[in-house]
Amino acid sequence: MEPFSAVRVGEVDLAVYEEGAGEPVVLIHGFPELAYSWRHQVPALAAAGYRAIAYDLRGFGGSSRPEPVEAYRLTELVGDLVGLLDALQLQRATVVGHDWGSIVAWSAAVMAPPRVEALVSLNVPYRGWCCGFPTTATIASRHMDRFGYVVRFQGTETEERFAADPERWLRRAYAGVAAKEPFMTDAEFAVYRGTFEAGGITAPLNLYRNIDRNVADTTAYADAPVTVPTMMIAADADPVLPAALSEGMERWIPDLRTEVITNCGHWTQQERPAEVNRLLIDFLEGRSANRVES
Repeated sequence: MEPFSAVRVGEVDLAVYEEGAGEPVVLIHGFPELAYSWRHQVPALAAAGYRAIAYDLRGFGGSSRPEPVEAYRLTELVGDLVGLLDALQLQRATVVGHDWGSIVAWSAAVMAPPRVEALVSLNVPYRGWCCGFPTTATIASRHMDRFGYVVRFQGTETEERFAADPERWLRRAYAGVAAKEPFMTDAEFAVYRGTFEAGGITAPLNLYRNIDRNVADTTAYADAPVTVPTMMIAADADPVLPAALSEGMERWIPDLRTEVITNCGHWTQQERPAEVNRLLIDFLEGRSANRVES
């Protein structure tokens, strides 16, 4: 991707990667990823006539790393997205998210619906609560088999393991929830390794240390509908968020399109870039055609 520009948003600088011109499409990454996770989508969207905008979440990559743990609560992440749109003088944009980026996208759709033109989520479904996870206590008592990592990430053990051997930790993190075949080259992996070695993993882990704050902050949005056109892209081999979790989302999203990519694990846009690009562009072109007809 092109070199990033530092865009001031409130009290943080966000590392923003842009390519192309046309209708804006904002892409938001997850953990432990970077805007670089959209390296296959940004040029494809630009070539298709869209303004592709990917940014590093606060705490990641080239973006600022505030020290307070609470600076990474979901309301701050949504504020960064809205602030970025303001800084780029964009009233609305299609928002595409993966993993934590999907949580930000769902939350923006219910907290700031005038700013979201349409929404695409990869892997993370919407079940009437935008904060993504239940409370830590609920996870610890009922869901350790699937979401135990959320509890572990709130302690210090993960940071210690990462510091001891960053490459081993990252390789295990990516391989553990991927389909069997490799999905990045050694050179691509080196981008992640070098970036996380330089910036550390404390700030990114702070996303998980705000789980309970996020639940409290989003209580008012419980069971809220998502009123914008939406596409859910699930992956049939994601061991954490299987495609079956995406069933029944029509209850909250009247304008919903659901797609399932086969033989794909959790890192969907990197494992199956061609399929994701095709689906994104088809969804965006369908939206444009509908607006012309109306």
